[in-house]
Order: sequence, then structure tokens, then C-alpha cells
Amino acid sequence: GSPYQPAVEALESHPEKKFYNVAKLGGAKYDTLPYSIRVLFESSVRNCDGFLVKETDAMNILDWKTKQNHVEVPFCPARVVLQDFTGIPAMVDFAAMREAVRNAGGDPVKVNPACPTDLTVDHSLQIDFSKCAIQNAPNPGGGEQKPLARLSPLKAPPRKPPPCRGHSGCRGSCGAGEAGRSSGPFSAQIENTPILCPFHLQPVPEPETVLKNQEMEFGRNRERLQFFKWSSKVFENVSIIPPEIGMAHQVNLEYLSRVVFDIKDFLHPDSVVGTDSHTTMVNGLGILGWGVGGIETEAVMLGMPLTLTLPEVVGCELTGTVSPFATSIDIVLSVTKHLRQADVAGKFVEFFGSGVSQLSVADRTTIANMCPEYGAILSFFPVDNVTLKHLKYAGFDKAKLEVTEAYLKAVKLFRNDESSSREPEYSQVVQVSLSSIVPYVSGPKRSQDRVAVNNMKSDFQACLNEKSGVKGFQIAAEKQNDIVPVQYEGNEYKLSHGCVVIAAVISCTNNCNPSVMLAAGLLAKKAVEAGLVVKPYIRTSLSPGSGMVTHYLSSSGVLPYLSKLGFEVVGYGCSTCVGNTAPLPEAIRNAIKQGDLVACGVLSGTKNVEGRLCDCVRANYLASPPLVVAYAIAGTVRIDLDAEPLGTGFDGKSIYLRDIWPTRQELHAVEEECVISSMFKELKEKMEKGNKRWNLLEAPESTLFPWDLKSTYIRCPSFFDKLAKDAASPRAVENAHVLLFLGDSVTTDHISPAGSIARSSAAAKYLTSKGLTPREFNSYGARRGNDAVMTRGTFANIKLLNKFIGKPAPKTIHFPSGQTLDVFEAAELYQKEGIPVIILAGKKYGLGSSRDWAAKGPFLLGVKAVLAESYEKVHRSQLIGIGIAPLQFRPGENPSTLGLTGREQFSILFPPELSPRMTLDIKTSTGKVFSVIALFENNMEITLYKNGGSLNFVARRFL
Repeated sequence: GSPYQPAVEALESHPEKKFYNVAKLGGAKYDTLPYSIRVLFESSVRNCDGFLVKETDAMNILDWKTKQNHVEVPFCPARVVLQDFTGIPAMVDFAAMREAVRNAGGDPVKVNPACPTDLTVDHSLQIDFSKCAIQNAPNPGGGEQKPLARLSPLKAPPRKPPPCRGHSGCRGSCGAGEAGRSSGPFSAQIENTPILCPFHLQPVPEPETVLKNQEMEFGRNRERLQFFKWSSKVFENVSIIPPEIGMAHQVNLEYLSRVVFDIKDFLHPDSVVGTDSHTTMVNGLGILGWGVGGIETEAVMLGMPLTLTLPEVVGCELTGTVSPFATSIDIVLSVTKHLRQADVAGKFVEFFGSGVSQLSVADRTTIANMCPEYGAILSFFPVDNVTLKHLKYAGFDKAKLEVTEAYLKAVKLFRNDESSSREPEYSQVVQVSLSSIVPYVSGPKRSQDRVAVNNMKSDFQACLNEKSGVKGFQIAAEKQNDIVPVQYEGNEYKLSHGCVVIAAVISCTNNCNPSVMLAAGLLAKKAVEAGLVVKPYIRTSLSPGSGMVTHYLSSSGVLPYLSKLGFEVVGYGCSTCVGNTAPLPEAIRNAIKQGDLVACGVLSGTKNVEGRLCDCVRANYLASPPLVVAYAIAGTVRIDLDAEPLGTGFDGKSIYLRDIWPTRQELHAVEEECVISSMFKELKEKMEKGNKRWNLLEAPESTLFPWDLKSTYIRCPSFFDKLAKDAASPRAVENAHVLLFLGDSVTTDHISPAGSIARSSAAAKYLTSKGLTPREFNSYGARRGNDAVMTRGTFANIKLLNKFIGKPAPKTIHFPSGQTLDVFEAAELYQKEGIPVIILAGKKYGLGSSRDWAAKGPFLLGVKAVLAESYEKVHRSQLIGIGIAPLQFRPGENPSTLGLTGREQFSILFPPELSPRMTLDIKTSTGKVFSVIALFENNMEITLYKNGGSLNFVARRFL
């Protein structure tokens, strides 16, 4: 139990609920802490056991003001989210641990993840490996790049699917993948029906690539899905969002959010880590969370705390009121731009100030989700009244909301708007004035040229005057007011410079984009009700893009108004869609050419717009969706939207933009009451029903997983082969050979490539021996559940530069025989001969994104120690976590100063008692002796190392 037991109290309003009263425990110091640090403090108090989490850790967090950046603290998140198949290795290890505990005489039923673990097997991410990772990863495995099995059929011209904000460094949209199936209220998901356009309910012609339909995909992944289903049945604490639920990813993450945990009437704040790159979005709901690698999530599931340097917290103060014409996108981009300039890399950001309550939860989660773009660990929005209201619509019942509010107020984690409430003390404060955010459009030729909407008229005038170039059109002064009359459909219209002939509302890739698309719909509704129209020759269109936007537009009832103004749905590839994308009428094209007019296109996204193909449209502006509708009604960009009317409505009344622009309050009300509530209702129903294929999928229910020996995806790994009840003292490494002699900056991708499997590689030989053809190899990423493939894939990167070989190749020399072999084959020979191996490396060993197999792979190759000049911090702790000793040359020393060739044999002597950062002696077979530093930072790491890594350490706790 925690030494802080006396701090447990009952909640006043609900005396049956108990909690650690950290506000009372922390006293005055607690009141000045940032809210995000208060969450860390509560976690350390509740999890304090004197070994993994010590009292000094809790006190260090309380002394955040003086200790930030100076101490490492443990953090035990309340839960874990595993996305897609990153969850496979962790669950495979738990299955293997059950086996090992039984073999050592323990009870396998006791082996369960230590905290709630949610697996989202989300079909919207090309199911083997998220799209971006395959598309944007360089191809270090060396195999041929396979085309994606499934291109989204809804974009008639096959574009590259939008990249997802994965760990691969791409920064595109992730919410667009689920457009691959019809979704929203229309989707009667009948097995094997043709894909329908969600708006016109007509079949979409499927490109050839799609014909390998879901059945086959389900078949290809059946083994892994069965394994997941077994996991969710057999382990306590494991739940699963099955494939083909077809909701946008963000909704899944929010559906899993607890905000406050109530476990057997004991309350504590929600917090989360996950392998999902979108994890940080939950900070917008007041839930502390961030993305980590597979090995760290697995450690948390094993009950080990994460370690982090107590971070600086930058307070971002939002002041002033938002201009009525600024959209969510304007706000989000403006806030993220300020943060990018403020240098918040590696810090927490926390929002405060009177302006925070003007941001909807969708705005907050978007800002939080964009963390990687400005480098912060997370962007935290403490729970306030806006959050509570949102949770009501997101399906929290009244009783739960009352407890949530009462608890958060009791522990001072609830943010009040009153100016009297004390703001925490931050490391630094960045101020963002919301009043300064004005709506912009970009154009007329380059998207980086931004024009404030209120300057649009004068800016366009300037462009007409300016010399032909990046902005200018060079129209002679006497021609600037020319008018060209044109007959169209029996009426006469007058065209002039600046006339709008194309207006396209396109869903752009921004996540807060659904609410902005909704704003365009509400503006259309008010325009129609006021009697405004769009001239018929203007080519108007609406491409909703992701399923999420479809949902917003259909559940709010704005579609009929958009189509009344001519904004018909296109872009889904069904015949109605195609019919709506005709080119500009001949008469209009001729009039533009004849008058040499500068006609305009106004678009809200940059995607494949026919207008860009139309050579007679010389000016193109990018604007927010509601402004596209406004300019279409006005019919020209030469207008001062503040001072001039858009048009005349019923009774010949002049209607101004301000008369029909939806207020933020209206927008938020429709968003929460119609859209959010219907979305969560639908998700809940789908979760309860599951889908037919998932429900019919057979999965075993035995305590131990029945491993299929023929499987090439899932195998029982050998991490626990020699699990004994007690840990041995560290054994000396005697006469080890050097498996690889590497240089500086060896990345995790060199150690464990994720790309496709080269035909000449050791992994390919193994898969061929199992009867697979190269087409069926799939990628290393997809086969993470098979240790035989992953071990063979270790150091299989074709760009690996091993000094023994002298050129990039995944090869090494097996010294006893003198042969040059694949790294795996050499390691296998050494293991047969009973010879231990080590790795020599330069500076920054283990750079790059954390990959669980970058530590597990070398361990299974028989690597006992790595000897490097310096390490990437995360990789160093992962090596200890698997049982490999990270040793460091003394400052100023390296293999060349010590005269090492790597062809010697090395003996490393461990004393019976290890201490942090102690010095060890190494003897070589040529008679040299030198000292190195053992990089164990604390006693917990030494304990893990003695146990042969965290997996074995935890397995012993179950014995």
C-alpha cells in the first residue's frame, strides 16, 4: 500500500467514493503547480510503493518549481491504447508469459495487463501497417515496394492516400482513410455490396486494386484478428474496438476516454499513453496523455512506470474575443504558429486565460493533436464547463458527470473562468490574443501570399495594376473596369475583372475541418432563408472528403441548403458526382477570353480541382469553406464584405455577410447537440452490435493461447525460455566475439527495419521455407508478432555500414570460420558454438523512433552487451529492459584510440554487486585491458538487468 494512505478521503457529495486528497496533501505548493503537473503528482502519490515509485519522487514533483529539468520522475498512466498491429508484440509477450509462468509452477490466470488496455483495430488504416509508414518510409529492408492493397475508391483519380500523422514524420491528415467505405447514417453495411456514394447512394466504380475486397483482407489478417479476439476474451483489462466500425479515428480515441476513473468506487484522473500518434489529442479533454513506442507501452502494461524528466510547462494565455468571421481553422493555425515560434520543444504546454472557454472541444483536441508540429510533448486543456457540456453529448450519463465534476473540483483539477481563481506559475508564458486573429485568403497565384479578407478589394485592385508576375496581372488602367455582357440559359449576365466563376467547397485535411464545413452549411441555410442566390453560370461544387465530414453535413440537416445554392456533392466517383463536375460553360469561357478578363476561382482546399485545369481562370484564391459560399453569392472578389452587401434578398432588402454569418455559439450548439451526440450514439450501437465478420470470427477461449506451429504471423517468442523462480546474479561475458563493428548515428531503422522484406534476406529464406511466395512476404512491420522473422530482420537493413565489410550491406564476418554471412546466420553459428557476442558502436547509438524490436532483435541474436561512445536515451533504457548491458567508453576513448580492431575476443567482468554508473573492466584476447562505464542510471534498472529484463522481472512477480 501507499505510504500516503492517510490522505485518502471520501468525496463530500458522494461519500461512497474515495480518493487521494492531493490538494490537501500538497498544500500551498500544490496550488501553484500547473494542472498537468498536478496529474503527475496524484499518480505518484497513488502508486507510491517505495520501489518503482518512491516518496522522494512524489516530493520532487511537488517541488516542480525548482526541480523542473533536473530530476527524472516516474509516471504510471491510468491506461494504454494500442493502435492496430503495434498491439501484437505486446499481447504475444503476455501470451508467452502465461506459458512461462505455468511452466515454472505458477498460475497463468494471474497474468494480465496491469492497467486497462484498449486495442483499436482500425480498418481505416491500411490494416497491415499504417499507409504512411509504408509509403513514406525509405525502403531499407530492400524488398520491392508493393502497391497498397486498397486504394480509397472514392477519389475517382487515384491520389496517394493522405499520409497519416504517424511516427514516420509525415504530417498529413489521418481522418481521411475511412472514406474507403460508405459511412454515416446511410451505410447499411451489407456484406460484399458494391461501394456506394454516401450522398447519392449510387455505386462507385471500383478501381482494379479494390477488387481484392475486404473478404480477402479479412482473410489475410484472420490469424492476427483471432489472436486479438482471444486476448480480449481471456485477459482481464483488455478491450477491443473491432475493425470496420468505420468511425473517424478521433472518435474512437474519445469513446475510450474516461476523464475520471472510478474503479470499485475509488476515483483518480484519467491519463493515457499509446502507440497511436494521435494519442495527444485527448489532452484537449483534460486527459494527460502522449504517444510512446511499443516497448514503453508494454512496460506500462506490465505495471512499470514510464520515466520522464520533470518537464518545463509553458503557459499559453488566450485573451480577447475571436472575430466573428474567424473560423476554427484560423484559430488553430494561429495558436500553433505562436507555439512554433515560442520554442516549446520537449515541454508541456498548458492553456489558461479568459479566451480558453471560447474554444470548442473540437478546436482544443485539434490544437492538442497538432503537437508534433510545434514539438511539445503535449498541449493540456484542463477540464472546464465547456468540457463537461461536451461530455454530456458524448454519452456520459448524469450521475457520472456529477461525480466527475465534484472530484475534479475537490482535487483542484477543474479550471474556472473567474478571474479571481489563481493561475498556476508557469516556466514561461506565451500570450495569444484571439482578437488579433483575422480571416485570411491566399492567392491569387501562390498559396503563400496571404490577404486579409478586409483588404481583399484593394489587394485585387493592386494585382490588376502590377506587372505580370507572382501577383500581378498587368491590366491597363483604362481596361480595369471593362464589363462583358454574356447570354447564359436565356438571361444576360455581366462579367468583369474579379468575377467568380468557380467556387468549390472542398474538405481540406485539417481535423477541425468538420466544424468549418458545418459553418459553410449554416451560412448557406441563412442565405437561402434570406432569399440570396448564386448565379447559375458559377461552377459550384462540394467535396466532403472524409466520412467524418459526411456525418457532420448529413446529421445537421444543412445539405439541402447547400445544394439549393448549387453546391452539389462531387468527388465520390458515382455518376451523379461525375455529372456535377462539368467544365465551365462555353459562353462564359468565350466572354472571359474576349474581354481578357481576370476571372477567379475560390476554393477551400487544394485537392485536384477541375478549376485548376481551366486555363481561362487566372486568379485562384484559397479561402475557408464559409467564405467560398459567401464569395459565390457575391459573384466577385472585388467587394468589401464589411461595407458592401452580398446581394439582395426577399423584398429587395440588402443582405450583408454579417447578417448570415453563423455565430460561434450557434455553430457549437449544432455541433454538440446534433453531430456529436448522433456520432457517439452510432458508435455505441456499432460497438454493441459489432460487425458480422468479427462476430462470426472464431477465437479460442483457453487460458493459454493454442499456438499454431504453421503460422507465419504469430509465434511464441523465446524471451522466457529459462524462467527460474529467482534472478541470477549477472554472469561475466567471457571471450565474446564482436558481431558488428558500427560507426556513429546507427538508427533504430538500421537495427530493425520496418520496410519490405528483400528476397535475398534471411527472413525471406525463412518465409520461403514455410511455403510463401515473395508476393505474400508482406513487410517486417506486419510480421512483428513473429520473432523468427523479426530476429532474421535484425540488422537486415541494406544501408547498414559494418566496418568489417567496408561497404553498406546487412552482412558480417563469422570470425571462427572467416566466412562473410548474413548477420542472422553469423549470430546463429555463434549461438550453436556457445560463443557470446557484443556490438561495438560510435556516438548516438539507437537514434530515431523507438521500435520494440530494435532491442528484442539483438537480444534474440545472442547480443549480451553493446559498447558505444554514447546512446540515444530511450534506446539505452530499452536495452536494459530486455536484458542487454549498455556500456559506454570513457570520455575521449573509442575503439580507434584504444587500438581495437573488433577481431579480438572480449571478456567483461561484472562484480557481484552492481551500482549505478559503475566502472567495469574489459580484457581482450590480445592482452589489452580498458575500463568502461555501465550505464545503469538507478537501482530499478539494475534490478531489471539482473532479472534479464522487465519481461522476466514481471513474470517472476506472478510466480
